[in-house]
Amino acid sequence: MKILVLSDSHSALRFMRSCVDAVKPDAIIHLGDHYDDAQALAEEYPHIPVHAVPGNCDRFRCPPGTHEVLCYDVGGVRLFMTHGHRHNVKFDTAWLLADARSKQAAAVLYGHTHVADCRREKDGLWVLNPGSSGYGGGSAGLIETGDGTITACRLLMPGDMEEII
Repeated sequence: MKILVLSDSHSALRFMRSCVDAVKPDAIIHLGDHYDDAQALAEEYPHIPVHAVPGNCDRFRCPPGTHEVLCYDVGGVRLFMTHGHRHNVKFDTAWLLADARSKQAAAVLYGHTHVADCRREKDGLWVLNPGSSGYGGGSAGLIETGDGTITACRLLMPGDMEEII
């Protein structure tokens, strides 16, 4: 299964659409800033499940009571999804990683910093910040799963779309 991870689109949908069209994901995750961009993708690609959390810029862009953290299985693996502002990720990710580990997540997905990052911790926890799909040409994350595990996790930049097609 291919899971496309997006964040910080800030109403710039073009790069996100190009990612969806190139990757042809089985699921899309949007990590906030702007929550309504995730809703636009859900309407444009109704056959692809979209999972979304709000960011710090989404106070009036999502229904009241929308969960800021989601943690459940997508593609057979447990994913911890949040924008990251409540975990102060611009300063340190220790609190975020501790929360993800407490939920037995296979990967922690966050945004907010606009800095793309993909790495695997010594204990096997994948850490993915797809960067910003709305600024700097755009960036995204791609998680591939199979048999209940993450088989690949990487960042996607604009030049990668041609390689994927």
